[in-house]
Amino acid sequence: MENAALLKAIIQNAIDGIITIDDRGKVESINPAACNLFQYSPEEVIGNNISMLMPPPDREQHDGYLSRYQQTGEPHIIGIGRDVTGLRKDGSHFPFRLGISEVQFSGRKIYTGFIHDLSHQREAEERLKEHAAHLEELVEQRTQSLNATVGALQTAKEEVSLSLEKEKELGLLKSRFVSIASHEFRTPLTSVQLSVSLIEKYAEPFNNPNIVKHVGKIKSAVGNLTSILNDFLSLEKLESGKQEPIYREFDLVKFAETITEEMQVLAKQNQNIIYQHTGTHNTVRLDQNLLKNCIFNLINNAIKYSGENTFIDFNTEINEKNCLITVNDNGIGIPETDQKHLFEAFFRAHNTGTIPGTGLGLNIVARYTQLMNGKIDFKSSLNHGTLFTITFPMP
Repeated sequence: MENAALLKAIIQNAIDGIITIDDRGKVESINPAACNLFQYSPEEVIGNNISMLMPPPDREQHDGYLSRYQQTGEPHIIGIGRDVTGLRKDGSHFPFRLGISEVQFSGRKIYTGFIHDLSHQREAEERLKEHAAHLEELVEQRTQSLNATVGALQTAKEEVSLSLEKEKELGLLKSRFVSIASHEFRTPLTSVQLSVSLIEKYAEPFNNPNIVKHVGKIKSAVGNLTSILNDFLSLEKLESGKQEPIYREFDLVKFAETITEEMQVLAKQNQNIIYQHTGTHNTVRLDQNLLKNCIFNLINNAIKYSGENTFIDFNTEINEKNCLITVNDNGIGIPETDQKHLFEAFFRAHNTGTIPGTGLGLNIVARYTQLMNGKIDFKSSLNHGTLFTITFPMP
């Protein structure tokens, strides 16, 4: 008696709905949770066929399924479980997870259904899909706006070049415009990046590959646009004279190894960045941030302009006179007619095609190198790769 009372208390207080039927499909018991889900009182359900809680076509098919199972023993739901739709008293539908077990009791068969409401989960999934779609639309709008701004900047540069006699005046006007535009778009980009990260976190329990794919596209687009803005802001600091090197001693080998690991993640399929150091000394005194920006730009260009299944050689050397940093690839190379313009702002070689870029990276590298009293040289052959060498004098 005590065990029976305990079992009854558990069923009556269960969070999920529990319904028992006989072998003809008539309801024998229903707990309060199931009554709340279907909006019926126990008296309205007990003694009636369970199909009253099912919408068509399940309602018409249920008795046939039950009879077929009893004859063949082949389960369709029993012992398996599946997601189904329930019919409330007011005619509304709701999704739930149904698990059914068969019990032999007092010489007869009793079927017990366990009902777990999925309404809140489905609503959350729909909200997440809507939010992801809205965010993707927002990023698309921002992307178009930013691309239009970048195009306007290039057009403005060409138009101003024709009307101004001095390069200095052109640089000042361009820098002011770039600075304003870049700062205006940083805040929405940061907001989009944060929202994407939150969606990625909230979507983890659903393990939906479509959400993962679209979140990845959004992240990639935001990353590309952020890189463009960073180039413009770096140029603006250089143009306005705000960028000054901060010298510190550091271990060049560890510094270069860290950069190699970070850039390897960005490499194409089967692209390998090979790093080597020459010399018995490891310590240099330079601006780490400026040097990192220089090396990142050079290796990133090597990745972009080289194909898959290639090697990128990244070397450092410290001797008595100089510190040398080289990046060598086997990519598309630089046409000879373009080489004299390579370090000019906004210049891109004619063979870059659809490969994305602003034409600012090498200009920034050259100017950062010069700020640290170094020099940059290169050797390039069309379709046979490019070798960049940065040289800093040792104190």
